[in-house]
Amino acid sequence: MLTVGSIREDLPRKAPEIRKKLGEFENIIKNASEEIIFEELVFCIFTAGTSAKMGISALRAVRSILPRASEDELRAKLRGIYRFPNVRSKHVVHTREYLASRYGLRLRPLLLSFEDPAERRDFFALNKDIKGLGFKEASHFLRNVGFRGYAILDKHILQCLFELGITESARAPHSRSKYVEIEDRFKRFTEKNGFDFDEMDLFLWSEKTGEILK
Repeated sequence: MLTVGSIREDLPRKAPEIRKKLGEFENIIKNASEEIIFEELVFCIFTAGTSAKMGISALRAVRSILPRASEDELRAKLRGIYRFPNVRSKHVVHTREYLASRYGLRLRPLLLSFEDPAERRDFFALNKDIKGLGFKEASHFLRNVGFRGYAILDKHILQCLFELGITESARAPHSRSKYVEIEDRFKRFTEKNGFDFDEMDLFLWSEKTGEILK
């Protein structure tokens, strides 16, 4: 069971690796190619409803063909190694073609065009032509390409928030308003206890998984 005391005891040991990882994320929006930024979006589409490890494996399998692959080509690469080869192949191709036709698949200027962080996430979470994200994976994508201030409310984080008394249950939020409410509670908890919000998100995830991934 997590407590504020156990966090204060364990966080210093993990903080250097967590800060290094956050620095790697920030380097993506600053310096990475457009291809890498799109790959991070696809990784989050693959991770939804599965796991970070499965998302990494799926992305690795399709990376070389991702810019131009058809649904059938993606499906063939994913079959046998990924949980949802059919629907996620459709999601990736639809999302890629939409972003290519509207924005030339140039995600950096699109991401940086939003002055309001909430609007930036809403664009990816609520846009019917960006398939398979929702608020959790939209937050995941934005964090992974270097934006701060978004909570990735997966089952591990939600369980931690429940154990810490931040929420009344570990159930996943099913609306924008509920997601933002839990995120705001999480932020108030970190402010009250002197923790960095983005570091705490990665820390709590690592407490349940034993890893610091992305």
